Amino acid sequence: MSKNVLVISTSLRKGSNSDLLADEFVKGAVSAGNKAEKVSLVGKKIEFCKGCLACQKTQKCVICDDANEITEKMLKADVIAFATPIYYYEMSGQMKTILDRANSLYSSDYKFRDIYMLYTAADENPAEMERAVNGLGGWIECFEKARLAGKLFCGGVNEAGEIKGNSKLAEAFDMGKSV
Repeated sequence: MSKNVLVISTSLRKGSNSDLLADEFVKGAVSAGNKAEKVSLVGKKIEFCKGCLACQKTQKCVICDDANEITEKMLKADVIAFATPIYYYEMSGQMKTILDRANSLYSSDYKFRDIYMLYTAADENPAEMERAVNGLGGWIECFEKARLAGKLFCGGVNEAGEIKGNSKLAEAFDMGKSV
């Protein structure tokens, strides 16, 4: 059965390493017969959550920006993959902001079950990056029907595009193919 796969690339650097992992995940998902879309946060206007909780009643944020369109896509996705660079051993601020703005999904009838994390860093030690995975895990715990289905880390990459030729790209493809 075909799945609706949404990949959210949170790096604001065009051609970033995490963005290239996202591309391969999408290619893998499509090759397996799924419908897949990548949404990049580059050029998107996304404000911080105000904590008003109006979204819990309306299932939509009162802030009118690009986050509402993204969360609507999240609501309808069977699978969501987040791609992020690691900054100071944590997910990018843009990723955290979109997770916060997805608060409207908490009380909704969301479709997603499997969540994936694709992340890159200059540091090569995957254990040092677990804070970012735990941060996403905290968000996932709020959605009782969802789970962290997989994670893929590529360390030792800093400059945009440095990941090219790295075996982690093939792993991202395979992970996307297996959704």
